[in-house]
Amino acid sequence: MVHEALDPAFERLIDPQAAVTRAGTGFIFTEGPVWHPLDHYLLFSDMPGDVRRRLDRSGVREVARPSNKGNGMTYDAALNLVVCEHATSSVARIGPDGRREVLASHFEGRELNSPNDLCIRSDGSIYFTDPWYGRMAGFGVERPRELGWQGVFRIPPGSTSREPQLVTSRYLFSQPNGLCFSPDECLLYINDTEQANIRVFDVRPDGSLSEGRMFASGIRDPGRPGLPDGMKCDAEGNVWVTAPGGLWVYNPGGRLVGKVAIPEEAANMHWGGPDWRTLHVCATTSVYTIETRVGPRREPFMAATATSMRTDAGSGAASSGAVLDPARCALIIQDMQNDVVIEGGAFAGSGAPQHCREQNAIGNIARLADHCRALGVPVIHVWFVVEPGAAGLTLNAPLFEGVVESNALVRGSWGVAPVDGLEAKPGDHVVEKMRMSAWEGTRLETILKAQQRDMVIVTGAWTNMSIEHTARTGADKGYIMIVPEDCCSTMNADWHNAAINYALQNVSAVTRSADVIDALR
Repeated sequence: MVHEALDPAFERLIDPQAAVTRAGTGFIFTEGPVWHPLDHYLLFSDMPGDVRRRLDRSGVREVARPSNKGNGMTYDAALNLVVCEHATSSVARIGPDGRREVLASHFEGRELNSPNDLCIRSDGSIYFTDPWYGRMAGFGVERPRELGWQGVFRIPPGSTSREPQLVTSRYLFSQPNGLCFSPDECLLYINDTEQANIRVFDVRPDGSLSEGRMFASGIRDPGRPGLPDGMKCDAEGNVWVTAPGGLWVYNPGGRLVGKVAIPEEAANMHWGGPDWRTLHVCATTSVYTIETRVGPRREPFMAATATSMRTDAGSGAASSGAVLDPARCALIIQDMQNDVVIEGGAFAGSGAPQHCREQNAIGNIARLADHCRALGVPVIHVWFVVEPGAAGLTLNAPLFEGVVESNALVRGSWGVAPVDGLEAKPGDHVVEKMRMSAWEGTRLETILKAQQRDMVIVTGAWTNMSIEHTARTGADKGYIMIVPEDCCSTMNADWHNAAINYALQNVSAVTRSADVIDALR
């Protein structure tokens, strides 16, 4: 598909011959894309379907149904999801544990129309548009309007009142929609779908806005579908907006420099990928990707990291130049034993062997372990071992009862042995346990302290049990815990994702093996 360069500057932003790839399709109306900076997936809304979906290397799957007909989404600096909900007329914040908190719902005692799109400033304040599309059938829930006008609002940092601040004139916009900051956050761009224009406002130090001025107008074409909707600013200050035929790109002075052709009517966009150069476009029934030569305005969440990344030890992203100091790290390989993850083992019926294969956990761990050994990073094998008859194993949990009932992980048996490819090598350490956590009743901490290691990379079996318990305890003890999720497995993808996407986010840096290898230098 050929894109249209109207100015030579356009070719610095994107190859005019860049391919547009359909990454997912079969939806009703896609919107609200946002890229997770640590776990590398795209979250997007399907408003009429009342569902939120995730797109990653495995494909597309649902993550929330109902979704309160969510539209625009972003993350805050702590990686909480912030959503504009059409069905509830609210801006809501959803934590990694799924807890939902309403941030804005009323203004001057009247219910908001239907918050539509939003962006977050580096001080934590949230700006959002409030047209009334969410009170129309299909895109929301049909019901009477209470405000009688469509405005743009700001939620101050730490606000608990649920009443936002109005930052523009009440009657300036017909249907305010997309909005974005300039790279230095001195300007806020806001478009109007009905008026087919973009206005730009100076942002004052206190977060209020100037009266504003016209930035671009006439963003319509009777011969092609598409109007201003989603909008993003790139790292150079150019404004990308949905428009007839796809996306139109304006330079910081308001000059139209080019048009990106998209096969369906585009609604919104977001950059992502390992280097933030993959533009994801939500376009009616599909999500498309296109490689660009420029990345996004760095939003606060793009620098958000879990605990290990706040130490300047590395963000797990090689493209950012992050580094993990090998002298501070240790690698744990936990429960990768025949009874646990191999067909014919005592727990094969749980589905663990299949999920281990799906994750390629053995191969990924082996590569990471070899890299660690080459750099002098200690490799610590943690094996669950019981004596014949399970002497000393207390049966206070179903997991431990299962060990006894299955006659599993018995010393000297095939089942207790490490899987092929993950045997202990000269110089490695072996720690035995009879608990889920690698810390309880073991010499793990003695090894770590003796070698002055305070950053622990945790891999192995039972993501939602052994891995999660080990990460929680390690965080409580003051260690920096790192979990490469493709080096972990459990009974099935659902249990794995439940731990990875929620519990482990609060106690560890969740990343991938390739990122850890790149960061360990």
